[in-house]
Amino acid sequence: MSEMRLQRALARAGIASRRHSEELISAGRVTVNGRVAKIGESVDPERDEIRVDGNTILGPAAPVWIMLHKPAGVMTTRADPRGRKTVFDLVDDVPGLTYVGRLDYMTEGLLLLTNDGSAANRLMHPSGEVERSYVAIVRGDADSAAKLARRGVDLDDGPVRPRAVSARSLGHGLHEFEVTITEGRKREVRRLCKALGLTVERLIRVRYGPIELGNLKVGASRRLKSAEIRELVAVTGGPKLEGRS
Repeated sequence: MSEMRLQRALARAGIASRRHSEELISAGRVTVNGRVAKIGESVDPERDEIRVDGNTILGPAAPVWIMLHKPAGVMTTRADPRGRKTVFDLVDDVPGLTYVGRLDYMTEGLLLLTNDGSAANRLMHPSGEVERSYVAIVRGDADSAAKLARRGVDLDDGPVRPRAVSARSLGHGLHEFEVTITEGRKREVRRLCKALGLTVERLIRVRYGPIELGNLKVGASRRLKSAEIRELVAVTGGPKLEGRS
């Protein structure tokens, strides 16, 4: 919902007529987000907490949290000038929805989306050291690469020191190379694999913080459950990330 005049928001909520609403505001009986409101100010009823005589009349809608299994060949952006499909074409149309941690065009897997911008920032900020796990299907000496990665690898924008690395053979020259990092630098895992002499055939993010991709089908999405949202709270250390499940 877009912003509107406070008196209109009160009238739409059935509190009083616009004229009477203006009288309530003038009398100092209305607050917006804890401060005394002023005549003529604009509010967003879905984000602002509006009270009359201390009683909550309108409050922010509970944030929405969505997990998507992003397919390869889909852009992580709101709109693409070349007309390619974006992740927003695959989920519910929610005002203010943003993604948590970009996935590049050919990378698949778990993408979290929310309309809680501050929570999204906390989850992405390097200081939070929120773990992201990826599985890369690679060609090359994956066992030696895993040993090197555990010691840390210098890239052109700084060192990468994965929290965990493992490798296992899939046969036919292919290996599953799993790596957990705590940063979201551009194409970080792909660049790490290249520095280790590995050729990436496929890259999938399987976990972001406590949220795991699980068996969610490619291209499918679902709302996070309340318990999952509480787990996100634990890793960010921020305010409660309450949301609709």
